[in-house]
This record gives sequence, structure tokens and C-alpha cells, in this order.
Amino acid sequence: MSGPSIMDSLFQRSLEDLIKGLRQQLIGEQAFISKAMEEIRKEIKSTDLSTKSTALYKLSYLSSIHFHDMSFATFHALEVLSSPRFSHKKIAYHAISLSFHDCTPVLHLITNHLRKDLTSANEFEVSLSLHCLSRIANVDLARDLTPEIFTLLSSNKLYVRKKAVAVVLRVFEKYPDSVRVCFKRLVENLENSDPQILSAVVGVFCELAFKDPKSYLPLAPEFYKILVDSKNNWVLIKVLKIFAKLASLEPRLAKWVVEPICDHMRRTGAKSLLFECVRTVLTSLSEYDSAVRLAVGKVREFLVDEDPNLKYLGLQALSIVALKHLWAVSENKEAVIKSLSDSDPNIKIESLRLVMAMVSEHNVAEISRVLVNYALKSDPEFCNEILGSILSTCSRNVYQIIVDFDWYVSLLGEMSRIPHCKKGEEIENQLIDIGIRVKDVRPELVCVGHDLLIDPALLGNSFLHRVLSAAAWASGEYVEFSRNPLELMEALLQPRTSLLSPSIRAIYIQSAFKVLVFCLHTYLVQRGSTASSTSPDNLPSGVSASVSYESFYNLAVENGADAAVTHGLTRGQTCTSVSIANESIVNLLNMVKLALGPLLGSHDVEVQERARNVLSVVDLTKLELLNSSVQEEKDSEGKRVEASKTIEMMHDAFSKELGPVSLTAQGKVSLPDGLMLKENLGDLEMICGDIELPSSNSFSFGSPYEEKDGVTFSNLHIKEDSEQSNESTSLLAEHRRRHGLFYLPLGKSETISNDYPPANDPKLQGNINDNTDDLVKLTEESLVPKRKPSHARLRPVVVKLDEVAETPFVMKKPESKDDSLSGAVRDILFGSEDMVPTSSQSNLSDMPSSKRKGKEKHFTAPHVESKENLIDYGNPSSRRRKHGSHGKERRHRSPRKKNAEEREDTGQKEKEKSSHRHGWHKTRLRAEEPLNVSAQTPVIPDFLL
Repeated sequence: MSGPSIMDSLFQRSLEDLIKGLRQQLIGEQAFISKAMEEIRKEIKSTDLSTKSTALYKLSYLSSIHFHDMSFATFHALEVLSSPRFSHKKIAYHAISLSFHDCTPVLHLITNHLRKDLTSANEFEVSLSLHCLSRIANVDLARDLTPEIFTLLSSNKLYVRKKAVAVVLRVFEKYPDSVRVCFKRLVENLENSDPQILSAVVGVFCELAFKDPKSYLPLAPEFYKILVDSKNNWVLIKVLKIFAKLASLEPRLAKWVVEPICDHMRRTGAKSLLFECVRTVLTSLSEYDSAVRLAVGKVREFLVDEDPNLKYLGLQALSIVALKHLWAVSENKEAVIKSLSDSDPNIKIESLRLVMAMVSEHNVAEISRVLVNYALKSDPEFCNEILGSILSTCSRNVYQIIVDFDWYVSLLGEMSRIPHCKKGEEIENQLIDIGIRVKDVRPELVCVGHDLLIDPALLGNSFLHRVLSAAAWASGEYVEFSRNPLELMEALLQPRTSLLSPSIRAIYIQSAFKVLVFCLHTYLVQRGSTASSTSPDNLPSGVSASVSYESFYNLAVENGADAAVTHGLTRGQTCTSVSIANESIVNLLNMVKLALGPLLGSHDVEVQERARNVLSVVDLTKLELLNSSVQEEKDSEGKRVEASKTIEMMHDAFSKELGPVSLTAQGKVSLPDGLMLKENLGDLEMICGDIELPSSNSFSFGSPYEEKDGVTFSNLHIKEDSEQSNESTSLLAEHRRRHGLFYLPLGKSETISNDYPPANDPKLQGNINDNTDDLVKLTEESLVPKRKPSHARLRPVVVKLDEVAETPFVMKKPESKDDSLSGAVRDILFGSEDMVPTSSQSNLSDMPSSKRKGKEKHFTAPHVESKENLIDYGNPSSRRRKHGSHGKERRHRSPRKKNAEEREDTGQKEKEKSSHRHGWHKTRLRAEEPLNVSAQTPVIPDFLL
């Protein structure tokens, strides 16, 4: 396709025309942009550089604003870059910065263009090339252009030198060996008097020190000089960030920098610099009490400020200091508590973290109570932040601060009833975890689970279905602690459980299975005891023959005189069993069959399978255990014994206790031989090709009630309903009357209110005290050391996993560019001759004292000879000058002494050669052995120690 004609170039639309047309278009934005892109694709192929540059300019705009791909124009950008006009170069460099990346095919063609512009006399062209290099530099570009960058680091034009210093960071990152060329000149710029260059250099070192601060400890004198002398707030902020990293590595460095930092805190009026000084003191200089108290005083100024940004920074600083100095939080407790009611959500969250930092085992109950009341009055987002903070704090270190687990389980139940609660998953995990770990809390856990299961409001909140899942599991797992297992079955099988997801409903059915087995086992034990005419004292442990339940459908139990629940039962007992009448078991089985029968046709596999298991047990029990006639009892005695053994076996299986499982337990299981987990399953289709799988949209389970002899499933249900006895009908009517909220209306005329009361209505909570005052009082009491009373309740045993000291397997990572960059920096700062190679990793203390003297130069003042110290480390020319001076002294000696010294030198050289060969042999032996020593610690000048 030929390029655009001269007429097309003459009437070419500019970028301004494109923007105006885009704002005034009537055909639609996408249609207009598509048309403009077609024009650009034609114009950019023009041989006229002005037309090509205009098209490239418009393409850059569309790529920046509307994210259109411009990779097709990479070579055209290079063509525009070759133009001698500055306006064309500017457009080309901008387009290249947007479109070029490491995988661009024509990236290697730009090297000569960049080298030409980097050496240009026009400082603006140099600036454009440096900016482009900072965006697109890769290993090849950084290696090829390192000499030009090295030259620009000492340019007389400050504008160019500032840009070159900034580009060095990208060059070092891509090509670490460039450090050996440019690092010394970069360090020299630390003494530049121009504030812009100094700001750029300190910014580069700040970024480098964040990656590996240990390598830059020898530059502490230079940074100290800037900290003392500089008046630029932004430069001081960067230097403070550097010292915050260095002081944690070398504690002796802190005593020199703490006083200048305190001076800046006292004198400065800039809030940014003041906050950086405070953060440096609180994070790295927390051992200096006077500095910490000064910083806390400045934090108080932030907290009382009207600016919400400063208040947030003050709270953030308090959260830093609270880790080591809790008294700082107590001194500002009023401001922290008031921040809980602030309109800014970030301020409220920070203040909440500070309140939770003060929680201990003495005040956890009181603070949690007040925070739950705060959650009731807060917006949904902050309400869940409060609940999440309580859950994470109380569960820390396997519930270390919890002494009364009965209280904590009841608190979890109360939290789940809060209207805005969305922490169902966390509450579920903790309920199950506590039930498994703490045996003493299981009666209370079953009681809380029972209250949750019978609350109809929770079934309508999808966020709390996980809590109901935990409640159902606990009620079935520890059913022996239940006061009324028959009422528990009502809650597990109520009709409104259809609102639950299939996975949770399967848990409900399984828990109902456990409760059913428990009731049947209790009935069998009771009947066996009655048949053998044994007294109640001879019954198994926990079985009482004098307790019966009247709550299940208001049934009339045998021996009506005994139909009273024992209310004097304590929750600490291990078991609560009943004397269950034959009629109670019959109605229980009928209710189970009526509730779970329709679930045999469920589309969920888990629900269907578990329902079928329960109904199988019901059929087995109803046919073989509940025959009342004497003749039938004689005929089915063998079957009855078999059914009793089956129930006994299931009861024993469900009675086995579950324990906590380690997260790494599965990883400790050895892989069986011959098992290929990563084997390709591509041949599976060929192996199973003959099997026809049902389509996903037509997949369904067949109904368990098939149509036989013209009788359908619905007709069967109608026949069963018509055959119900009057007693069952009245029973269902009584159940509807008592639990009407669980039932749907019978007809159009009948309207039953389905408006459930909220789970925890704030209006029903009574008069709530002033929470702010309560929290202030509680925090004051929490910081006063208390003596534990002698009558305090003992903490129950919490089961923990055996913590075996295992060395985790850590894969050896390949050497990254940051490591090679740090190694190159160490070589430059310490000198390749003075420093022991990093491969040997030997300590400097093993070196002779004569060699260490050159590295341990003493300084008399912080601001004197800092540069000489740097040259002493990195410049071998100073050592050559020293050797030269020694040579001059030798020439002035007498010939006799000279001959004697030569003989001594000869003997010494022979010894050195032999020792060198011996040492070389030892080095080879060491090289074959694995290294297991710590990394070398850099040496810094004595004036900072």
C-alpha cells in the first residue's frame, strides 16, 4: 500500500483537531477512534517526517488515554527519532517510552540513537534521552551506555547531572557491574552544594539502602554530614529513612544520630519532617528514653490537631511505639478513645488497633463487652472491623488471653446475633476449634449451639449460615451434653433449613443422624435396664431413669409421674440422659422420615447420601426394635439383637473423640510407590471414550419413588397423608401452633407473618452506658499491674499440638540481581585488595593487625575527614602513595644496612612463597567443603561507634 499523498499530508489533522473531534463527535466514541486509527495507520507510513511525527503524536495520545496498542509503530518511532529537529525527537522519545519494553524486537536499534543524543551539546536532547533510558533500559542498553552515564555524572550542566544521577538507579538495577564504574562518582555527588543534585543523589541511595542497607554502612559519615548541615526538608527526610535502616544494623551508630534528630524535632515547623523524625526515633532509636519521650510529646500534638491526616499519623505513630512502650498509649488514651467515634473510617480503625493492643487476660471480658456495644451502634463496615479485631485478638497464640472459655463461647454466640455481622466463617472456625481443644467448654458450647439453631432469624442471614453449620456440628458431636436432644432434633429438621446451602444442610442431616443414634442408644440402654429389673444406680454412667422429656410435641410419656426435667443439672456434668418412652421414639422416627423423605430426590450428592443413611437406620429401628406384641417379639428376637448391635456400633463410632490436626500433618505422609501425581492425563479420554457421561444441564438423580402400577410419587404421598392417624394429625397441628414461624401459609386466605425479629435488636439491649467513659476507665485499670486473686477461676486445659523443632526445608534460591549489586557496592567501598573475597566469607578479625589498621581509621569529629575515610576504603592510589614514601626512606639508608635488609627480604620472600603454596593447597581443600559461616559485617569508622 502506498503512503498518503501530498494532498493528504497538507490537510492532515493535528492532535488538537483530533481532541476537538473526539469531544464533538456524533457517531459514537469507539467508531470515531476506529476511524482515527485508520487515518493514523496510513499517515505513519509517510516518508515525510513531519506527517509521520504528527501521526505518532496522535497515536501516543490514544494509547495513553484510551489504551490502544501502538506496537505496530515501534520502527516508525525510530525513524522519527533520527530527525535532527528537536520537536520530532521529543515526540519520538515520548512514543518510545510508552511502547518499548524488554521484548520489543527493534529495541537494540535504539542504542546508537541514545549514545548520540547523550553526547549532544544540547542539554534538552540529553535530558530526553536520559528520561527515555530510565523507562526502557535493559541489560544490553545499561551495559553499552554505562560510559556515557559515567561522563554525565560529572557534567557541568546541573540540569543534565541531576537527570544522570536519577538514571543511575535503573542502570544499577539492570546491570550491576556498572557499579564498579559509576559508584565512586555517584558518591562524590553527595558533597555537591546544589540542592537539586543532592536531593537526587540522596534519593538514589535511599532506594538502594532499602534493598540492602548493610552494604552502605561505610557511607554513614557522608549521610551524617548531610543530616547536620542540610536545610532541605525533603533531603533530610530521605537521610532519616536511610539512618532508620542503618541504625538497626549497627546499634553504636544510634548514639551519634539521636541528638541531631532530636534537634530537628525541636526546631522544625514542617509536619512532614517532624513525623519522619518521630518515626525514626520510635522504630530505630527506641532505647533512648529521652528521645522517645520527646517523640511521644510530638505525637500528642498530632492527636489533638483538627487535621484528620495529622490525627491519623499520630495514631499510626502510637501503634509503632505501643510495641515496646505501652505507657505512651496510656498517656494519650483519651484521644485514642475519642477517635473511635471519628467520622474518618481510617482513624477509627487505627484507634481500634490501639485499644486492642492494650487487651490482656484481666480486661479482655470488659473491653470486649464495650466494643460489642460499639459494634451495635456502628455502621456495617466498622462493626465488622470491631468483630474481626475481637476475634483475632482473643484467638492469638491458641487463645492465650482467654481464661473463661464459657464466657468466650457465649460471646461468640452473641456476636453472631449482631445484625451487621459478616464474620460467620471466623466464628465457625473458632467454635469448632475451641470445641476440639477445650473439653471443659463443651456443655456451654452445646447450649450456645442449641440457642443458635432454634433462632429463626439467623436462617435468613446468609452470612451466618457458617455459624449455624458450626452450631449443628457441635450439637451433634457433643450431643451427650444436650439438655433436650429431642428438641434439638426439631431444630435440625425444621422446614426452614431449606434456606441453607446444600453443604450446610448435609451437616445438619449428619448432626441429626448423631442425635438420633444417641436417642436410640439411650432408649436401648433404658429398656435393657428395665428388662433386667436393675436399679437406676446400675445403669451406665450418666443414665438417669427418672428424667423424661415433655417438650417433644408435648408427648405423654409413660410413667407420667416421672415426666419432669431435672433443672438442678449443672453444665459441668459430662452427660445428661433421659428415660425416653416407646411412643416418643416412634414419633421421633416418624418425624425424621417425614422431614428427610423428600431429600432422597435431592440433586446434591451429599444431601441425598446422608438422608438415605439416616432413613435406613430409621427403617431398621422401626421394623425390628419397636414391635410391641409378644408373638412378634418372639419372631424377631434375632433381628432385634442385630439392630441393637448396629446402633451400639454406630454410637461407639460417634463417641470417639476428635483431636486437632496439624497443618503440616498431610505433608508428613510419605508418597506411596508408583503414585504419579503429575502424570499427564491426556490418555484418559481414549481410555474412557466408550463411556457416555450425562450432560451437565440434564444431570439429575432419579426419584427414589418410581411410578409403579399407575401410582406416582404424588399419589403415594396423598395416600400416605390420608392414612395418618388422628393422633399424628393433632400432633402436627400442635407443632404448627408452637412453631408457626417455621411453616408456610396453608392457603390464600391464611396469612402468617413471616417478619422475624432481628437477632439482636439494639432497642432490647437496655440502657447502654457511656462506652467512651467505660473504655477510658478500663484502659486505666488495664495498665495498672494487678495481683491475681486466690479465688480466681483456673484456666481449663487447651489441647495444643506437639511442637517438634523441625528445620524447614528451604530451597536454595539463585543469586538475584540485588545480591550481585550489593556485592559490587561492597567491593567498591572496601576496595578489592583490602577486602577478603565474599566467597571465603571470613571475618575481618582473622586478618593481621597491620592490615586492619588501614580500615580502622580514627576520626576526631563527626564532620572531619569523612571523604578521606571513603578514599581510604576504595581508592588504591592512597596506598600507592604510602608505598612510595616507604621507598624513598629505603633509598636514604646506608648500603650495609641495605644489603642486610635485602638478605632478610630474600629469606622472607622464600618463606612467603612456601607459605603461599601451603595456603593455596589449604584453600583448594576448603573450596571442596561446604561453607557454613555468617556473612561479613562491614566496618564503619570509629567516630560513629
